[in-house]
Amino acid sequence: MSPGKPLWAARWLLLLLPAFLEAQQLKFASLGDIKLENGAVLRECRVGYRTFGILNAQKSNALLVLTWAGGTTEQLRDAIGPGKLFDSAENFVIAVDALANGVSSSPSNSAAQPRTRFPKIAMRDMVETEHQLLTRVLGLNHVKAVAGVSMGGMQTFQWIVSYPGFMDKAIAIVGSPRLAPYDLVHWSMQRDAIVHDARWQGGNYKQNFTASQEFEFGAVLLSTPEDYNAHHTREQVWEGLRTASLAPHSVDANDKLRQVEAMLRLDISDRFSGSMEQAAAAVKANTLIVVATQDHTVTPQPAIDFARMLHAEVVTLEGACGHLSPGCEGAKVEQAVHKFLQQ
Repeated sequence: MSPGKPLWAARWLLLLLPAFLEAQQLKFASLGDIKLENGAVLRECRVGYRTFGILNAQKSNALLVLTWAGGTTEQLRDAIGPGKLFDSAENFVIAVDALANGVSSSPSNSAAQPRTRFPKIAMRDMVETEHQLLTRVLGLNHVKAVAGVSMGGMQTFQWIVSYPGFMDKAIAIVGSPRLAPYDLVHWSMQRDAIVHDARWQGGNYKQNFTASQEFEFGAVLLSTPEDYNAHHTREQVWEGLRTASLAPHSVDANDKLRQVEAMLRLDISDRFSGSMEQAAAAVKANTLIVVATQDHTVTPQPAIDFARMLHAEVVTLEGACGHLSPGCEGAKVEQAVHKFLQQ
């Protein structure tokens, strides 16, 4: 290599840097009115998204990454980049904000259907708007892979049965093809905590009130007693509760309600006469499924059972971090995801 080449390369990267940063900025796709699974119409639907990396000439390196419950593409940015979980050096990563997350069309931001006027949505509706973004706006009729964590994993399971030929591979991390009985109970409990709160006022609350609830449910469900007690003191808990109650920003109650309802109704076998075996037979994508054995948020067994039907690769996280295990065991997950995408 000549002495001048590294300097030339550095200058070239500096010239490209503004374009890379611009690509990572939040953009919106206006999809118009969308007919939902339940027959209702979502008016003036907008979907937020960000792109990372470069789409190759063959359009064969697109990787769709989906958000978790209440999560945003802004929060996903930490997991996207060269060498990261979703590697943008090799892939053109498209991160999409799910409906009702406060960025894409949601009860909290819809001018046409605000608050409780916002129609109930299903996981399939999230997938449909994501599909329309890819095909109508980005001009992609096929992607290398679809991936997501938690509710993003649930969307991934829905994707592989709704559009089985659209992707080569799928990666579902601590997600589920349908909620287990325990999961139904705790999500119903979270829904009830909102609608039975005196401040709810039929969805027309004057100030959002979910911060304390999010702290409490998060502490109970995201970790495990062993892990939580090992990393928190009694004093920290009391301070956390006090701080949460004063937090000016939290997940909007109406937004959370619509996403919770979508998860409660999730069942990818519903168009296969309730047969998971028939749903599995429809899947064409090579699938990687990551589960956490001590997950208290998403019971791992439904994903394990579906993986067995698919003859899919399963990565098992056995630490005490529960639903947060993909972060605690990040190196193991990254290695498995990178290897899977390169196969």
